[in-house]
Amino acid sequence: MNHYHVFETASGYCGIAWSDAGITRFQLPTRSADSTERLLLRRLPNGAPSLPPPRIAEAIAAVKSYFEGRETDFSRFDLDLRGQDAFFERVYRAARKIPWGGTTTYGALAKELGAGPEAARDVGQAMAKNPVALIIPCHRVLAAGGKIGGFSAPGGSSAKLRMLEIEGVKIAPPEPAQQSLGF
Repeated sequence: MNHYHVFETASGYCGIAWSDAGITRFQLPTRSADSTERLLLRRLPNGAPSLPPPRIAEAIAAVKSYFEGRETDFSRFDLDLRGQDAFFERVYRAARKIPWGGTTTYGALAKELGAGPEAARDVGQAMAKNPVALIIPCHRVLAAGGKIGGFSAPGGSSAKLRMLEIEGVKIAPPEPAQQSLGF
């Protein structure tokens, strides 16, 4: 059985779920505790609300610190990713090494895994299905050319941009669709 807890941060209400082996799910902030709980339970049908044990309370404190703008490293927290595709697990291990304020691209991550640039799409799919966004920092993985790319969390790519801004990462605005001729 998975236990979960919904808690407030400076950016809204987050949710975390865990098993005996580690964190199984994380819900990025929404505006209300009810909406966070509803989103979390979509992927956690047998979840039971619980008070967090010490190791999960530490993760919650780290999340709160993150959304207050303090440099935070989530790599020390155990995850329970049972049932994940083996390639996705490799992608997640690599993504966990991307430091605060750092970014990479889907293609670069694929190349780092020895999978070649054609696997960039598979890396993107792994990021889209990341069960513990933030703790596995998928927001630090960008599209080719440093473009923001997609983000399947509430708020979409604007949420991804806000998270990167918390870390001091500036993403250039997209080029205008039509250039002025200047006369």
